[in-house]
Amino acid sequence: MKKRTINEIRSLFLEFWKERGHAILPSASLIPENDPTVLFNIAGMQPLVPYLLGESHPLGSRLASSQKCLRTNDIDEIGDATHGTFFEMLGNWSLGDYFKKEAITWSFEFLTDPNYLGLDPQKIFVTVFKGDDKSDRDEESINYWQAQFEVHGISAEVGQVGVDKPASSRQGARIYAYSAKENWWKLNDSFGPCGPDTEIFYDTGKEHDPAFGPVCHPNCDCGRFVEIWNNVFMQYQYQSDGSLENLKKHNIDTGMGLERITAIVQNVPSIYDVEFYQKLINIVLSKKEELVYGQDKNVDRSLRIIVDHLRASVMLIGDRHGVEPSNVDQGYIVRRLLRRAIREAKKLGLNSDDWLLDLAREVVILYQDVYSELKDNKDKILLVLEKEFNKFTQTLDKGLRELEKIIERTDIISGKDAFVLYSTYGFPIELVQEVALEKGIKVNVDDFEKEFVKHQALSRTASAGRFKGGLADNGLEAVKLHTATHLLHQALRDVLGEHVQQKGSNITADRLRFDFLHNAKLTPEEKAKVENIVNEAIKRHLDVKMEEKAFTEAKAEGALGFFEDKYGDKVKVYTVLDSDSDKGYFSKEICGGPHVKNTQELGKFKIKKEESAGAGVRRIKAVLEDES
Repeated sequence: MKKRTINEIRSLFLEFWKERGHAILPSASLIPENDPTVLFNIAGMQPLVPYLLGESHPLGSRLASSQKCLRTNDIDEIGDATHGTFFEMLGNWSLGDYFKKEAITWSFEFLTDPNYLGLDPQKIFVTVFKGDDKSDRDEESINYWQAQFEVHGISAEVGQVGVDKPASSRQGARIYAYSAKENWWKLNDSFGPCGPDTEIFYDTGKEHDPAFGPVCHPNCDCGRFVEIWNNVFMQYQYQSDGSLENLKKHNIDTGMGLERITAIVQNVPSIYDVEFYQKLINIVLSKKEELVYGQDKNVDRSLRIIVDHLRASVMLIGDRHGVEPSNVDQGYIVRRLLRRAIREAKKLGLNSDDWLLDLAREVVILYQDVYSELKDNKDKILLVLEKEFNKFTQTLDKGLRELEKIIERTDIISGKDAFVLYSTYGFPIELVQEVALEKGIKVNVDDFEKEFVKHQALSRTASAGRFKGGLADNGLEAVKLHTATHLLHQALRDVLGEHVQQKGSNITADRLRFDFLHNAKLTPEEKAKVENIVNEAIKRHLDVKMEEKAFTEAKAEGALGFFEDKYGDKVKVYTVLDSDSDKGYFSKEICGGPHVKNTQELGKFKIKKEESAGAGVRRIKAVLEDES
């Protein structure tokens, strides 16, 4: 097996699927544009939800990408062998095109063919859905997997979890059937597409730890098996009575973590031993002669947290929808990541900011050919990092001393004390909890959250659910608001000027939020004009037309589209038609959809709030009300 770099593996993956007729999608922003259920894109399929639900994609029915993702639900696990906050998810999709046979055959080929990853087939194990009262065992997947293993002379029997030991030769259990909890994907518990999946595991050869059960198997938590790829087969639709009905079009959705598969290919014990992470760790080691990696687990954990959190922070700050440290939403996460990294660095005796800035520069170098926005935003990234470092370190020592005093006098840190540490010394509650855990005492988090609400600061309870993951709201109300956003965009350009450009949007079932370039607060008269223009367009019952065009053609026809890095060669163009206009339309935008068919479906448009969203960027929050 050839030891390939992370960049080589990413390129190989995309080239593999391109050769099989897949359009290669650029990575979407880390910030989801129309999914209020999560703060970040947490999976490769997330930006594609409308297409998995039935929308046609302008680039066709076969797609592949390497998507930037960020998850914070496992942040306490950072430092172990497999967890990271920022990661890239490799994925391929079939929208009503090929199905199980091709997905399984090509997955096995990419993993085992020497021209690609060249993994040993003997070390590949797979899991499938074992069936229940709603759906039978996935015999199709079993048969296709057996055919693939037979090519390599491997007899792939179906194993019984808890009884059969994993194969150590060419014979024995190779395929394991699990319940819906492990091998069934669903959009929702009661509606939407769903279906079985098949997960691919790699046997690291690590000795089984009997503490996790007498017999090892792919889903055992002992660490011997590492999940490397998941193929989801969307073939059913939940009915109102809970039964399943076959979908007219079957979809394939796959996901493989780039960092994790790179660690397997490079035959290293953790993702932090992959070459790009080692480059970052070596930068930190160079700042203090006594520091060594691989000899002290506590030092290793600190080093891993530092490089993971810095890489994630650079990706967020340098993103197309760049996020700066703050006390709310995505900004809260950037601040939390940076301050946790700074504290870990301080524990290692690193007190200046040269380690932080040098790490940031290296992250930009490592990724600038893949994500050009990092190179474009390099100066901004360094400036934001330096500012946050100075802001936090000014109070860090004082805060730690104050925390030590609190710990000396109590065995539980009160919510009030925790809030003082936050408001006065900039200690996120997670940092207080972390220090308290090291000292063996507890924190009254419930009372802390009450203090937060009382002081109108960030309520962790209000945002906690958004860290768990979710999918975009494609209900009718959200679709209406999506269309209203296009009307708002054009109205703003009509009133304020053509310098207005969309910088981001967020839509829930209740309201729209729209960020745009403009360097002044809107006057009451300007807001009233914008509202009137939108509502007049709604009253005139304008049709909404969708066309698929080449990107260059769409732009030449006047279609608005300000996120060129996210578009492919072919795009969807949504036009709000208007025969009274010289142009023949009210608005024309490049957009993924979905939208209503006619503006009469929208109701009355009302701006609720207009405010700053950063330097030179304004934000409007608006709703649609019933005509009555």
